[in-house]
Amino acid sequence: MNKIKTTIVLSVMVWASCTQPQAPKTAEQPLKIAAPTKAEIFATAKDTTLRLTKTADVTFENFGQPLETQVCVFVDPTRTFQTFIGIGGALTDASAEVFAKLPEATQTEFLTAYYDRTKGIGYNFSRTTIASCDFSSDTYGYLAENDTTLNSFNVSHDEKFRIPFIKKAIAAAGGTLPMFVSPWSPPAWMKDNNDVLHGGKLLPKYAQAWANLYVKFIKTYESMGMPIWGLSVQNEPMAKQKWESCLYTAEEERDFVKKYLGPTLQKNGLSDKKLICWDHNRDLIYQRATTLFNDAEAAKYIWGIGFHWYETWTGSAQQFENLKRVKEAFPETNLIFTEGCVEKFSLDRVNDWSLGERYGTSMVNDFNCGTVAWTDWNVLLDENGGPNHVGNFCFAPVHADTKTGKLIYTNSYYYIGHFSKFIQPGAKRISCSTNRDKLQATAFLNPDGKMVVVVLNTSDQKLPFRLWIDGKAAETISLPHSIMTVMI
Repeated sequence: MNKIKTTIVLSVMVWASCTQPQAPKTAEQPLKIAAPTKAEIFATAKDTTLRLTKTADVTFENFGQPLETQVCVFVDPTRTFQTFIGIGGALTDASAEVFAKLPEATQTEFLTAYYDRTKGIGYNFSRTTIASCDFSSDTYGYLAENDTTLNSFNVSHDEKFRIPFIKKAIAAAGGTLPMFVSPWSPPAWMKDNNDVLHGGKLLPKYAQAWANLYVKFIKTYESMGMPIWGLSVQNEPMAKQKWESCLYTAEEERDFVKKYLGPTLQKNGLSDKKLICWDHNRDLIYQRATTLFNDAEAAKYIWGIGFHWYETWTGSAQQFENLKRVKEAFPETNLIFTEGCVEKFSLDRVNDWSLGERYGTSMVNDFNCGTVAWTDWNVLLDENGGPNHVGNFCFAPVHADTKTGKLIYTNSYYYIGHFSKFIQPGAKRISCSTNRDKLQATAFLNPDGKMVVVVLNTSDQKLPFRLWIDGKAAETISLPHSIMTVMI
């Protein structure tokens, strides 16, 4: 695995000699899990050379009652919650264009780093766009002017860079890479501002034609060997951007799904595609959820609600409590993180430790709030944080210096890897808590019966702690500004 000397994240994974969990006889009966005996710890930490590095083997012992003076992480594998689907990133035009500029050996390194579970961090989920977004080199679409029949539809633009890139990512992931697709804007002539950019709204007279285009896109991509797992209705439907964007109130999105998109997917044999609404920040997610899910005719088509992390532009912290409110009110819906990145790229910040800590903080808390899948934004950008046709340059976990053909791994890559490398699709989140606010943690029970505990320390303190499971504890240390994965 590639390493960066200036970036460290501490991740600990605990592996236990667990038996396969037995199904409970009743809803109230907890699962029976064998007591853990040993664990492996992997870490990434600031001011060290640790990068997803195995640091220790630990054993579980009887220590008696934990004391208030002792730092502890408590895991209860008998209490399970949401089923984990996967972690990945967006296969955008920008990523594809940068990838195409790299030497073949560097392309192979990139694909291995992301999609190989042994040598890399094991991405197993993805997203791409329907037509252009800000992270495209130009604005484009798939239809001729005023073609409501969609007879002119073609994806020839995507065939140059994006489609070959997606196919290589699928192959690198072992032939299966669930992918959802998202539009940034309908064609200009379908909108009230006659502009793909700068917000605007879908004109009601084109609602059916626009719904038909989702179907056309999905079926076209699938016919070309790229299976589509799901779709979102609209990227960031409350943001009027200088790039591709389109606005929907909660009621407008509800009605478009209820009257057009949902029935159109069903009519065309695509009702198995996971339909995601909202696809915007956590700040308004509860208001959007109540409008959508309180309408039974709309809700029957919706698989889940997607969210981003950019509510921090208001100066607030990431609003995780809003996710809990949605899950409390609508326990059957699925929460999915659909996009996040650190904005305002600067090359001199690629080793900034806060990049990774933002990812670690979001992932621990999003999963603890019930999130089933987590999708980063661009998987690859260049040394300028692009390409981007409106100058909205951002960070990615991996950048490429297109002049030298070398990859630059930020610490975000390693922080994400502390989750994606170890948590398997089909895993169940299990109960996990800490007794110090300086430590954050989440835990999963993999389908093979092994437990994964991720512990995050964003403080300046070195924190020895005990990991407690079923009355026994293993002693280890959380380094300052670190993430650790424990495999049990």
